[in-house]
Order: sequence, then structure tokens, then C-alpha cells
Amino acid sequence: MIIIMSRQRLQSIISTLVTIHPHETLNVFYSTSTFFFVLSAYFVVLPLRDEGAISLGVHNLPGLFAGSLVLTLIAAPLTTLIFSSPNISKARALVLIHRFFSASLVLFFILWMFSSPANSKGFVSTSSTIKEEVKAEEHGWFYISVRIGFFLWVALLNLITISSTWARVIDAMDNESGSRLFGLIGAGGTFGQLFGSLFATTMSWLGPCMYLLLIASLLMELAARASQTINKDMSHSSVVSSPLTTEINQKDEKSIQKESLLRTSSSPTATPKPRFWALLEGIRLICSSTYLLYVSLFLWLSAVTNSFFYFQKVTIIASTVASPSERRQSFAQINSFVAVFILAGQLTLTGRILTVAGVTIALCSTPLFSFLNLIAVAIWPTYWAVAVWETFRKVVLYVLTRPGRELLFTVVSQDEKYKAKVCIDVLVQRLGDAIAAGMYRFLYSSLNGKMTTISLYALPVCFLWILTGFHLGRRQTQLAKSHNNPSFS
Repeated sequence: MIIIMSRQRLQSIISTLVTIHPHETLNVFYSTSTFFFVLSAYFVVLPLRDEGAISLGVHNLPGLFAGSLVLTLIAAPLTTLIFSSPNISKARALVLIHRFFSASLVLFFILWMFSSPANSKGFVSTSSTIKEEVKAEEHGWFYISVRIGFFLWVALLNLITISSTWARVIDAMDNESGSRLFGLIGAGGTFGQLFGSLFATTMSWLGPCMYLLLIASLLMELAARASQTINKDMSHSSVVSSPLTTEINQKDEKSIQKESLLRTSSSPTATPKPRFWALLEGIRLICSSTYLLYVSLFLWLSAVTNSFFYFQKVTIIASTVASPSERRQSFAQINSFVAVFILAGQLTLTGRILTVAGVTIALCSTPLFSFLNLIAVAIWPTYWAVAVWETFRKVVLYVLTRPGRELLFTVVSQDEKYKAKVCIDVLVQRLGDAIAAGMYRFLYSSLNGKMTTISLYALPVCFLWILTGFHLGRRQTQLAKSHNNPSFS
């Protein structure tokens, strides 16, 4: 009775924001909680990561992005291998991934503590000007190695944990429920961004910043505990449904199990593959599907553009803010400011816009705003121009385009959701980051740091991004209709 009452109360609260059915309540709650803890952990340590990178020199950022690509080429296939293991359920695999990163943050806390000056003052710069701070030779090899390793690891944590969690959430929902609920679930992550950014801002005033790593580790453990319940309570929907619905659900579940057994026994490809080939399964699935290739192109163009804007932001902050603690505060304050608007939009607009306007509008909105962003920076290359337009761009990205992007995977098979999606989210995005890093470095040196001209060179990328989003949105709509109505052609 307590479970029934708590679920009904939870549903009444969530239903004030979105349309939700009784059997979806706990799934939405645990999915939202998982994203809250994951994004909280990420944004707690993000200012620490960015300041550590700046201390090694802004000119070294492209090299760090290239290093992230190399690490990702190793990590993405291993993640696919975990999800492919016949001995580990999908839910258990996700829990293991979260706990692995939780343990790694404790290790980085120890390394950061022993590599920091005086072993007790956290991350303290020995000079007061940027030009002095960014000289890597002023620091020992241990200091440099820890900062490089931490930058690469945090980037990997962000991609692997978020992509894996979305794969699990998408597997528990379809296109219709995703259109209604992905905005609310994404809002959990945005609320985590807000919490993590505000917490990091507060800690920058109170004491050594290395303790943020322990807080982030605890948050990742909480994410593991929340994620293990995603889709676990769907079978209990009968508690709040009619006997007729319960009988239908039980029959459906039995028929699905029978169909799965028949497929396994009759299909010649059902034999378990060697573990080595499971590493390449995600790549094979992408290459065999035109639809997934377009999804990969869309995410690659998104990663190139987003990384381009990241370099602009870091370059401007590094050249205008001298103190390491002030830079950490600037990064955290910008993240907090953006998160407030994103959270408001996800709670009030995402579900309504996706349901009414559709996935095509959602996919094309961020490329369009990015196009306008580049023009604005070309005309007015200042910190405030970047800050204002970045706010608009990120709000549109997380309120519309990110939920729309996840809807692209509601019309594919389960293998493609877990294996291909992780490869697309992780490998393709890191490849885009590396390309953007090289492009930005070349343009910055060739054009003597003229932000006006640099921005104009990225306009064709945004235009291609818009065209790809338009094509993908129409294709996804067709596939969703064919899934709901098999006779649809």
C-alpha cells in the first residue's frame, strides 16, 4: 500500500509538468535521478578540469582533444563489449560503468593531492599573469601528467556515462513516450548541471578544490544506485492498472519471450560471437545502416561546431581573467547561468514542442542558432557576444535538439540502441572534437587570432548541419510511423 501511495503521489507531481501514465512513473523518476547525479558529478569537476588545462597553456588544448580521441578509440569498444556480454544484463552493465568512474575519481583525488604545490593548497598557481601560468615547464612532470590525464578522463566520463544511460532509457521507451518524457528526463541532467556548477562555485571560495573529486565520486555512486532500477519496476504497473490491462501485459510479455526464443533457436546468426568481434559490433551496425550513417554525420557536425565554440570561450576567458580561482568561478558561473534557462525550458517547453512541432524542427533549431552565433561573433568578437549567444545556443540545444537526437534511436533495434549508439555518441563525437581542435588551431595561427574571420570559416559546417538535421527528421518520422503501423509505406 505504501508503494502504491508513493507512486500515485509521485505521478501526481510529475503530471503537473508532463503527461505521464501510471506505469511510466518510476522509470521516469529513476531515469531523471540518474541523469541528475551523473551531470552533477561532471559539472562539479568541470571547472577544475578546464583550469588545469589552461595552466598547461591554451595552445595545448588542441593536443588534449587529440589525446581524448585516442583514449576514446580504446574505451568505446570496451563499453560495447560490456553491453554485449551474455553474462551481464544491460542494467548491470550500466551500474558497473558508473561505479568504475566513481572509483577512478577517488584515484584522481589522490594523484591531484600529491601533485599540487605544497600538497595542501589544492590547485594554486605560482604566478599572477597568464603568460607566466601557462608555461608548462614551470611545473614538474607529475603535475603535468595528472592534469593531462584528468582532462582526458573527465571528457571520457561525460561521453560514456551519458551515452550509456540514454541507451538504457531509450530501451525502456518508444517514440511516443519519448516525445512526452525526454524533456523531463533531460531536465534531471540540467538540474544536476545547475547543482554541480553552484557547488563548484561555492567550493572555489571555501577551500581546496581537489575535494570536489570526492564529491563527484559520491555522486557517481548515487547514479549507479539509481540506474539499476531503470525499467526494473515496469512489471509492477499492474498494481495501479486494471485486471484487464494486467492480463494483456502478461500475455504481451509471454509472446515477446516466445518470439525471442524462436529467433534465437532458428537464426543462424544467433550463435554467440567471440568476444573480440564484439568490440567492432557497433561500428559494423553503423556501416550497415544508411540511417545510422546520417545520425553519425549529424553528431559529427554538432561536435565540430560545439568544440569550435568551446575554444572561443576558453580563449577569451584565458585572455581576460588572470587568476586561476577567478577563472574557475567564471566557468562555473557561466554553467550555472545557462542551466537555469535550460531547466525552465525542459520543464515547460520540450514535451509540448516535440509533440506539436516534431523532431525535424528540434534537430534543425540548434544548427540555425549556431549559424547566427557565428555571424554575431564575427560582427562583435567580444566576451559578452560569446556569452549571450552561447546561452541562446545551449538553451536551444538542450531544450530541443538533444531530446530530438535521442528520439532518433527510438526507431532502431536494441543492438543498435546499445552498441551503435555508444559508438556514435563517443567515437564520432570525439572525432568531431579532434577535427575542430585542428581546424581552430590552424585558423587561429594563420589568421593571427582574428575571431571575426575565424568564425566565418565555420559557417559552411553549420549549413551542412542544418541540411542533415532536416533529412534525418523526415526519415525518423517515416520510421516512427512504420513502427506504429506496419502497413505504412
